[in-house]
Amino acid sequence: MALFSSKTWPQWIADYRLSHTHPVNEACHLVGIPIIVISLFWLPIAWLTHTPYWPAITLFVIGWILQFVGHYYEKKWPEFFNDWRFLFVGVRWWLDKVGIKKSC
Repeated sequence: MALFSSKTWPQWIADYRLSHTHPVNEACHLVGIPIIVISLFWLPIAWLTHTPYWPAITLFVIGWILQFVGHYYEKKWPEFFNDWRFLFVGVRWWLDKVGIKKSC
């Protein structure tokens, strides 16, 4: 993917890991990232099916609160403040962490 061609995926993941070393931060991300991803899929489905969208928005907010709580313990700002592409790297990190995708 050209968008991420400045580094290899293992390099992106390694850079991401530098800001996610505290166990509380890691736990918050392990829970928060899938919540955010689910909410992002849920929102357009709710809109298309004319069902309530507030659960998706609630999950989105909860997921982000978890992310920032984790970074409070880490004492580091989220990486995406420096480079927005880390928003996508976080999902890849999560897939790697739970064993779905390995960054090789």
